[in-house]
Amino acid sequence: MNYKEDVEKHREQKNDFFKNQHYSPLTEKQISSFKALDYYDIDESYLYSVELKEYSQQQEIEMRTSTGNIQNYIRFGYVEFDVEGKTNSLTVYKQPNSDYLFVPFKDQTSGEETYGAGRYIELEKQSKDSFILDFNLAYNPYCAYSDKWTCPLTPFENNLKVEIKAGERNFHG
Repeated sequence: MNYKEDVEKHREQKNDFFKNQHYSPLTEKQISSFKALDYYDIDESYLYSVELKEYSQQQEIEMRTSTGNIQNYIRFGYVEFDVEGKTNSLTVYKQPNSDYLFVPFKDQTSGEETYGAGRYIELEKQSKDSFILDFNLAYNPYCAYSDKWTCPLTPFENNLKVEIKAGERNFHG
């Protein structure tokens, strides 16, 4: 398969999960009318091979959630990438006692075309120092679908001043 087919297959599997799985973030009412999530067209210019630059002093921080609770994360490092000829960076977070690398972000589409509280990306390890940052796989947190979910809110430092027209759009369900 090629890159676009891989992303399309990922999206089809996610739609199937949302429609047919017991753990779907959708309510029963939403599932009854659910057809598919809304995405931007796949654009390989939003696919980056990045170096994860780990912070020398990794701090544990408290991240506020959509329900007002607190979740702890480690401010692990950052990645840099170019959009519209400008270098941007995003802080990468890690859950304590986990290898899960989490990148919440907001951009200039947030609150308009995409979920207002931001979207998430997971870094995929490519080699020892190289990771894949793929905005075509950017997704809404579960709290975008129902207020029964608790989701970490995007820290201010991950508010981008550019549009990221890739990945999942607002949910209209």
